[in-house]
Formats: sequence, structure tokens, C-alpha cells
Amino acid sequence: MTVPADPPRLGSGRADRIAGTAGAYAGQGGDAHGGVATARAEHVLSRLQLLITRKLDGLLQGDYIGLLPGPGTEPGESREYRPGDDVRRMDWPVTARTTVPHTRQTVADRELETWLAIDLSASLSFGTAQMLKSDLVVAAAAAVTHLTVRAGNRIGAVVGTGGGHTARLPARPGRKEAQGLLRAIARTPIKPGRTDLGALVDMLNRPPRRRGLAVVISDFMAPPADWGRPLRKLAVRHDVLAIEVVDPRELELPDVGVLVLADPETGALHEVYTGDAKLRAKYAEGAAAQRSAIAYELRAAGAQHLRLRTDSDWLLDIVRFVAAQRHARTRGTTR
Repeated sequence: MTVPADPPRLGSGRADRIAGTAGAYAGQGGDAHGGVATARAEHVLSRLQLLITRKLDGLLQGDYIGLLPGPGTEPGESREYRPGDDVRRMDWPVTARTTVPHTRQTVADRELETWLAIDLSASLSFGTAQMLKSDLVVAAAAAVTHLTVRAGNRIGAVVGTGGGHTARLPARPGRKEAQGLLRAIARTPIKPGRTDLGALVDMLNRPPRRRGLAVVISDFMAPPADWGRPLRKLAVRHDVLAIEVVDPRELELPDVGVLVLADPETGALHEVYTGDAKLRAKYAEGAAAQRSAIAYELRAAGAQHLRLRTDSDWLLDIVRFVAAQRHARTRGTTR
């Protein structure tokens, strides 16, 4: 049996790699599940927060309201309808008086409650580029926290890992509480098995809350039928952002001869001869179809979709996404 020499090490220190990838800090590894040692967690996450603050604030100058162009609930002025506006916000009295379709603009709430659904199932303990997918989940959670914790906004999370283990971290205001939430997420050990993503998302529907922002961070590897309906239900009441984390080897196979693959959720081993061009093409085609199905289900649910890759500058991708949302808001669109 031929195995590629020096395969990627999947499981060194999580927060160390996150900060090291962005050029802020390089650590020396951690436990076998990608957990962060307690003694270093505060230091590493502080460095990560500083990096996010500098880059996001440096590139996103000016006042940006939340992570999404959320319409909020406070009533604002009316303006003429534009293609792409949400028809649910039609201002019918003004439309009747002017005989021209108008929509009612709303102002984002001063105190936004944000909830994160963090998927840390075993499939996230994988990475062949700059970091593990679980590292990227923590990094994305840190960026979302930075963008939403201002002005007294509250942020909470539900975290799911393998074997159906879930934890709820209550929403609290303040930067200190937000840092505590990130530490709890970063220290969560990844356990064997698959997270029930649908049940995890549904935890954000209970109990009912005032309109806010819901962010689901996952690789969405579970069948869309399992999580699509809970996500649509969540989007009825809240602005929803789905952050999909992807590793390049999930999209295409390299030509490296015989490759032994292990399913992190079941432990099953598969031996694949990657020198077969037809097999690589079939794999890429299947992967593309899977990602298309995920994107379609997210659109059908009305969620904003941000894809982050372990081989790209994740902070720059977030900056581009937020800038695009700001541009959409200045054009008067709500989606």
C-alpha cells in the first residue's frame, strides 16, 4: 500500500494556526483534537482579536450597521420602490396617495441580538492548506463577534459537536463577555460522530426572540434536507448569514498516487488511486454538484451566503462580503 509521504498534520493548536496564518502569531501545536491549551487561549485569542480589529476597521472605514444590511424594526422614511426591494415592506398608504409604488425603509435596531450556531462535528477536524476547517470556524466566529458586539449588542451561541453533544452559551453584551464566549468555543473538543445540524439550527428558534441576526457556521456536509427546513424557519424571523467553510481537497483530488482517506465521522477507510484522471474528474463533478445543492438550499431559505476557504485570506473574504452588503444597502436593496 502506498501512502503519500509526510501527509498534512491535522490537529495542531487551533488558535495558534489561525493567528499564525494571518501573520500575527505562530504556536507549537496542541492536543489531538485541535483544542487550545487553557494557558495559551487568552493570549492567542487576544492576538486574533487585535488582528481582526486592525484589518476590519482599517478596510471597513466609516459606520457600518451590523454584519448584514439588516432592515431592523424602527420605522424610517419611505422612498420609491426599486427592483430587488422586499415587497413585504411596501408602504401602501404612500403608494395609494402618490399612485407610485413606495417601500418603507427601516432603521437598524440600536441593540441587536446575534446568535451563532457553531458546527464542530468531526468533519471539521480536517484541513490540507493553512489551517483546519475547525480553525476557520473559530476565526469566523471571532470576526462576527467583532462586527456585532458594538454599541451594547448582545451575542450568544449554540455549539454542537459529534455524538449529539450541544452547549448553549447565553447572549450577553460587552467585549469581555464576547471574549469569554470565544474562549468557550475555541476550547470545545471535537468528538467523533456527526452533529445534527438541523437540530442545532433549530435551537436558535427556541425560545422565540425579537428580530436579530443568526449566523450559522458549518461545512454543511449534512444532506440539505436535514437542515434546510429549520434554516427557512429561522429566516422568517431573523436575518440569517450562513458561513460555509471549505477545504480545497473537498473540491478536487490531487494526483498523488494511492491515497488513503479516513471518514472522521465514522472512521471508515477508503483507498483511492488518484492517478486516474477520470476518477478525479468524477470527484470534482460530484463535489461541484454538492456545493451547488448547498448554495441552492441556502438561497431558498433566504440566507446570505459567505464561503470561506482554508487556503485563502479569510479576513479579506469577510471584508469583501461586508463591503458588498454595504454597497447593496446604499443602493436601497434589502437583500
